[in-house]
Order: sequence, then C-alpha cells, then structure tokens
Amino acid sequence: MSAAVVIENLPKQSYTLKESLRGIRTNIQFSGDNVKVILITSVTPDEGKSSVSFDLARSFADNGKRVLFVDTDIRKSVHITRMAVKTTDGSAIKGLTHYLSGQSPIDDVMYSTNVPNLYTIFAGPTSPNVTELLDKKYFSNLIKGARSHFDYVIVDTAPITVTIDASLIAKECDGAVLVMVPGENKTNVIRRCIKQLKASNIDILGVILNKFEVSKNSYYGKYYGHEGKK
Repeated sequence: MSAAVVIENLPKQSYTLKESLRGIRTNIQFSGDNVKVILITSVTPDEGKSSVSFDLARSFADNGKRVLFVDTDIRKSVHITRMAVKTTDGSAIKGLTHYLSGQSPIDDVMYSTNVPNLYTIFAGPTSPNVTELLDKKYFSNLIKGARSHFDYVIVDTAPITVTIDASLIAKECDGAVLVMVPGENKTNVIRRCIKQLKASNIDILGVILNKFEVSKNSYYGKYYGHEGKK
C-alpha cells in the first residue's frame, strides 16, 4: 500500500446525521453477510451522492469495520478537492484511472487515511474512455481482492442517468443504494433507473432521500432531518 493521506477538511457530522447514518448502516448489515460491496449512485447529478457515499463509508469505519471507499465517478470526482486531501509524504495522489490503465499496481493507488479503519482509492485523472476502462478485468480483479481484505467496500459511481458506468460497476457489487432529492425526479425516470440496475442482477438495498427537510418533532425528523443541511 502506498503512502497514507490526510483529509484536512474532514466533513463534520452532527449527532442527527450520525443517527441517520447508523440507521442506514444497520439496514445494510441486516441485508445479510453476503452484502459487502455496495454501489452508491444517484438519479441525476448534484443530489449529494458523493457526500452520502463517503459519510456511509466513514460510518462503517467508525463502527470498527475495515472499509475501502472507491471513487469511480471519474468524469466528475469531487472528493480530493472538496476534502483537501494530501499525502503524508508530499507525493502526488494516484487514482483509479492509473490502475485501470495499467500504469500503477493496486498498492500504489490504495491509501490509508486519518480516519481509523478507512482506506480509499480516489478517481484519478479524467479519462476519455472511462467506460472501456471500467469494463476491463482490472476493476473486477480490484473488487475480488477487496472482498478478501475488507469488511465493506463502498463504491461511489456516476449518476445512472448520465452514463452506463453504474450499470457496469453493478455487475461486481452485491447491492445498490440510490440517492435522490424528493420532488426533483419524475416517477418514470426513477423506475427506469431501478430497472437499469436490476438488469445488472444487483439487489436494490434502498433509497436515501437527501436534502429532505423533516420536522424535528416528528419521528423521522430525528433520523433524516439533517439531510437537508448537507
């Protein structure tokens, strides 16, 4: 494994958000011990799935699980800049595209982080042939190896209506979670997204409603009220 990274702008998590994540985490754990590799996607861009996917990975790590977070949203990754990530030895960060294109071995693109139990593979430089890279044996081999070394693998993918990347990646995963903002997507679009995922023979674990304001006095407000503040 290559040098460790420090996430300088580690997102703050309030008690309410932690409770929301704990509920999601518990539901995933009760889906069965065969559900280890989890795909996170959204219907459209800007629904907060990158924040949700990282927060969920961190939640599992905080619970003592050994977790690998993989950023496959190669076309529009936000994690490195948003969280101000730097290597501990000052070297440039290598990512998934370096590995998928055969430029770097897996050990050179996988980093430990300053979050205990959490490891990550960042997206890497944008590539003109993302779909072709993801469809090669390298990604399949990555996931197979990760299953042996981690309790959970959280895979952040591009929005499913934008590219076919999520459908390709789904073939290697055990379950999918769809992030969406209520009221911003039509029912027929959502159904098409779910149908597209199911065509890859992946179980739909659930839907996370993000940016959703719920009264703090309601039962669900306790668990999901913070989502609107992301």
